[in-house]
Amino acid sequence: MTVRRERNRVRAGRARNPEKEQQEGAQRLVSRRPQSRDRMREERQEQKNPPAGEEKKRLQRKGNRQIVLVAYCFVAVFLGMIGYLVHFMVQDSGRIINNPYNKRQELLAERVIRGDILSADGKVLAHTSTDGSGKDIRTYPFGRVFCHVVGRNTNSMTGLELAQCFPLLTSHSNPLKQLANEFKGKKNQGDTVVTTLDSRLQQTAYDALGSYKGAVVALEPSTGKILAMVSKPDYDPNTVEADWQRLLEDSGEESALLNRATQGQYPPGSTFKLITAIEYIRENPRSYKEYQYQCGGSAVFQGSSMKCYDGEVHGTVDLQSSLAHSCNTSFANLGTTLNLKGLRNLCNGFLFNQKLPVDFEYNKSQFVLKQGADTGEVIQTAIGQGKTMITPLQNGMVSAAIANKGEMMTPYLVDHIENDEGREIESFNPQSCGKPISKKLARKIKNMMKAVITEGTANSLSSLSYSVAGKTGSAEIDSEGTSHAWFVGFAPAENPRIAVSIVVEGAGTGSQYAVPIAREMFREYLGE
Repeated sequence: MTVRRERNRVRAGRARNPEKEQQEGAQRLVSRRPQSRDRMREERQEQKNPPAGEEKKRLQRKGNRQIVLVAYCFVAVFLGMIGYLVHFMVQDSGRIINNPYNKRQELLAERVIRGDILSADGKVLAHTSTDGSGKDIRTYPFGRVFCHVVGRNTNSMTGLELAQCFPLLTSHSNPLKQLANEFKGKKNQGDTVVTTLDSRLQQTAYDALGSYKGAVVALEPSTGKILAMVSKPDYDPNTVEADWQRLLEDSGEESALLNRATQGQYPPGSTFKLITAIEYIRENPRSYKEYQYQCGGSAVFQGSSMKCYDGEVHGTVDLQSSLAHSCNTSFANLGTTLNLKGLRNLCNGFLFNQKLPVDFEYNKSQFVLKQGADTGEVIQTAIGQGKTMITPLQNGMVSAAIANKGEMMTPYLVDHIENDEGREIESFNPQSCGKPISKKLARKIKNMMKAVITEGTANSLSSLSYSVAGKTGSAEIDSEGTSHAWFVGFAPAENPRIAVSIVVEGAGTGSQYAVPIAREMFREYLGE
């Protein structure tokens, strides 16, 4: 009872003073609010104006980040400079020094006797001797035969003399021997450049071309080695200084200073039918064997006329016999069916309109036919006329790619460099420059090229003891029917060791003027 009374008293007391409790609660709430607001104001003020110590630390951290960023930038620049220096020393230094305007060549020539240039079979193609007065004299034992490919050392360097100037003026002789020569004031012997050129094949090509203008190129299909390179008209590099003015004035048809093998641009004539046939097979892989055309010697395609050479009537031909007999009307008909964009892409794959990965002077081959061209231009292009232009080197590369199962190898002229004691300093390996066609397609077109020999326009090569694959061409160059004579091909057809490209300017048909040169070259290199 007592406890209950006490509880009731407490409750009653609380109930009796409700106003007092409300006042006390309000006072507590009011007393807390200003403190909370003040604290918040203080924190915001501290964020805006932190204490001196914290501000100093924040600035220090910011400064450290900037220093690290600048350091990284300097490191990146430094590494970039090192990378460029390495790239320059490995890739570009030789090219820069080889520049004929580089004065360093003159300094090297004062200390080093210019090295020899040799053929692959050891013949001396260029040599430096010293006369009684101590003057260096550059001589070329083969005279005109190698004048364009080996080049000259005076009156603006050309050919290998230009491309290999730095190696020829660099000596890797015995260091003790070099030191002794330095003390004696004698020059050291420069390194020897050993080429890929076969001296006997070069002489054969030179003799076979005779008095005609034109060019001959021979390649090893599997490697890209240039075995022979002849251009005519020619000049004697031994007397070029005395003959210089006459050679300069000769800017007409002769142009003896021009290397026609790499710089001469010609319409490819019927040799381009190889590319036309390849594109047709690519677009019709299952039905190309069913192709047939009735040749009447001439035809009209949407208002544009075409005739076969000398009006010859070939009758009913398929794709292989069209190529074998070089039927113009049949290939004009093929041209009207082709996807011109695809044809252009194929030509680009064969490096038309492209820079060649070579270190000697050349001109680009040109293929300009575009989608939407008129029928007249299309049919002319399909037979190798029109605006298409090709160098003998490029035509040889196309033939060699077919021989090499569709893979095109980079042409090159230098096999290795050695010092005066015969020790090899540097060697050069074959390099691919693309695969424009498949192995299967290369085999198909090769078989058609064999028919050119066995039953077609190059039948005179069928008497050799090995099979040959090739294509003749006659590229008309004026309204009177004057033609450049072409032949491209390779042998033995089953295992090609040599591919040739031959053009004889203004001579006539390829079968009459270019094929005999090819025959002589095959016989020299492969035997009867």
